[in-house]
Amino acid sequence: MTSPHTEAVNGQLPHEPEKATLEGRNKVLGFWLFLGGEAVLFGTLFATFLALRNQTVEGPTANELFHLPLVGAATFILLVSSLTSVFAIQAMHKHNVKKLIFWLIVTVILGLGFLSLEIYEFYEYVVHKNFGMTTSAFSSAFYTLVGFHGAHVAFGIAWIGILIGQLYKKGLTVVTAPKIYVSAIYWHFIDVVWVFIFTVVYLLGKVV
Repeated sequence: MTSPHTEAVNGQLPHEPEKATLEGRNKVLGFWLFLGGEAVLFGTLFATFLALRNQTVEGPTANELFHLPLVGAATFILLVSSLTSVFAIQAMHKHNVKKLIFWLIVTVILGLGFLSLEIYEFYEYVVHKNFGMTTSAFSSAFYTLVGFHGAHVAFGIAWIGILIGQLYKKGLTVVTAPKIYVSAIYWHFIDVVWVFIFTVVYLLGKVV
């Protein structure tokens, strides 16, 4: 019986190596269940934000605060990173490890770009607009929701970075492939959540 690494070397991996073993399929299924719990958690944060979005007290309102060009640039970067993660999975299905690593690295770089803009946004709010975590109920709900998402992005960046290291060390195998696949699912999930944040928090804050 050949080892997973030997299979990768001899080009014997199936088209979808993430589903080649029962363990791999269980990882994918289990991760979908995990994301269901995450969706409920984010749903709770969205509901809290909507309930508190007008509780500004003496602090700035959403319309006074948000700068859509900056947030729009961050949104564009994150959406493009979702596309590059798709390219990574396509490369994995073609067993092209070099392209897989390349697209994962691009995804990480774009994720860092998004995170940098978000940190800069928070810095501007706190330093120049006196909008801190405890300024109002609105600010607490805002930083909790958006910051929680930012923490997920940071975790995703670290996770994909570790997987890149594993690819260099172990290659593409039926063990590493499911990990890469579920990391891509996770990355798409946080992209979808951000689309809701952009719409509910930023766009709605500007028009209502």
